[in-house]
Amino acid sequence: MKVFYMTFGCKVNQYETECIKQLFEAEGYETVESPLNADIAIINTCTVTSAADSKCRQFIRKTAKANPGCIICAAGCMTQTLDNDKLLPECSVIVGSRNKTSLPYFVKKYLSDGERYVDISDSNGKDIEPMCLNGTRTKTRAYIKIQDGCEMFCTYCAIPHARGKLSSKPIDDIIKEATSLISSGHKELILTGINLCCYGRELGGSTRLIDALEAVCSLEGEYRVRLSSIEPEMLTDSDLERMASLERLCPHFHLSLQSGCDSVLKRMKRHYDTGMYYELVTKLKKRFKDCAITTDIMVGFPGESEEEHKASISFAKKAAFADAHIFPFSRRKNTPADKMPLQLDNKTKHRRALEMAAAIKELRADFLEGMVGKTVYVLFEKESSLLFHQGHSDNYTLVKIDRISENVTLRRQLLLVRITSHDESCCYGELVKK
Repeated sequence: MKVFYMTFGCKVNQYETECIKQLFEAEGYETVESPLNADIAIINTCTVTSAADSKCRQFIRKTAKANPGCIICAAGCMTQTLDNDKLLPECSVIVGSRNKTSLPYFVKKYLSDGERYVDISDSNGKDIEPMCLNGTRTKTRAYIKIQDGCEMFCTYCAIPHARGKLSSKPIDDIIKEATSLISSGHKELILTGINLCCYGRELGGSTRLIDALEAVCSLEGEYRVRLSSIEPEMLTDSDLERMASLERLCPHFHLSLQSGCDSVLKRMKRHYDTGMYYELVTKLKKRFKDCAITTDIMVGFPGESEEEHKASISFAKKAAFADAHIFPFSRRKNTPADKMPLQLDNKTKHRRALEMAAAIKELRADFLEGMVGKTVYVLFEKESSLLFHQGHSDNYTLVKIDRISENVTLRRQLLLVRITSHDESCCYGELVKK
């Protein structure tokens, strides 16, 4: 039977979909690239915003309409937080966030008895998924999920309800997975998790994220290591010193900010203030050459005044972010922020998002201008038409060089490039001859 996979949301979801795909393929299922050609559609959902919920449901309905005979299976965060499984009548199988890798069994069960299968029970107390040993085989970079769950309960966020308590992958398993990925040709390994800096916390010992990071960086082979999104209050000075000694670690850190205004951060129940955040940014830029700091910024949180919004923009400029993901506040059921007074209208949130985006665009231009003249290693990922080879530097700058010839590919090669110019989205350069 033919299976189509669709992933919504974060890098953790991407990793989990790849694990699910490998499990299906191991049992003889064929992967297809279109839901129109599929006997089964696996849809890995996201619930980080109300818009994410809507996109997932729209895709499910669209798939059911376009391919009426398809067995549709919905899994993940959005399904975990469903009030009623009847909200997804098109789905034959519905499972939550911690039992996705049992989908081949659930599909077999449905094929055997023809009865709709629904399991959106409590996601707590379950181990982290099996390892994804092959990575995404068509990609140069591979994700390793080392952590799941979140217990921070920020006032706006539904993810703790969707993902449950903390769980961490044993370091020996991480090493086994990383070794397999390196041997299969991946040149960049990205450690990811729902709350990555909480790695090891539930184990009750001294194991921390830095220990897993050092273990992955110690293996043999030509590769580099990158961290996905991390929380700013969870990195100690000792962590930073040990991180700075790791030559394989990329100098790119995605530090979740949410707001650059202390009063808004307090209402969000974030565990840092702008002073702590800026101190960490300063330390990272001091320790890591050509360090890039990227972030997430929310606008329009309940009660956010014009002064607080302007303070957030001012702080973004002060932090000199290399880039940022900007999004409006989205009300989520069963969160304190959903019940807060002074909810802002969509027009105001949209305007503020545009204003923040304009500030970030200027910061991005400044960062790219600062890259001109530097020499960096670029992991080439693909050829864009007949004009360019392109890839990312270690600080996650998109870099393009002139195509050598139509028949030459640089994919999966780490090569030294001198940056010569930039536009608003990327840098351009030339190979450095050894």
